[in-house]
Amino acid sequence: MFRIGQGYDVHRLVPGRELVLCGVKIPHSTGLLGHSDADVAVHALMDALIGALALGDIGGFFPDTDPAYAGADSMKLLEQVLDDPRVRDWRVENLDLTIVAQKPRLLPYRETMRQNLAAALRICVGQVSVKATTTEKLGFEGREEGISASCVVLLSR
Repeated sequence: MFRIGQGYDVHRLVPGRELVLCGVKIPHSTGLLGHSDADVAVHALMDALIGALALGDIGGFFPDTDPAYAGADSMKLLEQVLDDPRVRDWRVENLDLTIVAQKPRLLPYRETMRQNLAAALRICVGQVSVKATTTEKLGFEGREEGISASCVVLLSR
């Protein structure tokens, strides 16, 4: 049995916050605003996993009104999703994650991002695709107001 999920997330860039993507702290003058660490890429991945199994979205798992998740490490939240009894019997066959940001340049961090996700998902790095693109200075990403991410996952059981 197979299930496919798609996730999307966006966060605003603001001064005074760390920029964290796929668990990697990236030096930059701004970071993503959110209740947790605002790791937009991991949030899109979690939404894809949860959506593939028709379990709603990450807001249902981790409400932004709950102080327990304030400043939370999104990689740890991902572990909680994977440990959920409704999720744990499923295996990630592969994932394709796209991060949309005008700046900073993400290529130097891509392999570490892939390794972090593969380790969390207990799969091979070859099953994890992380891509980064710009919008050629168009839209909120192009104006460096925020970063978005989309992810597709294939699950099997």
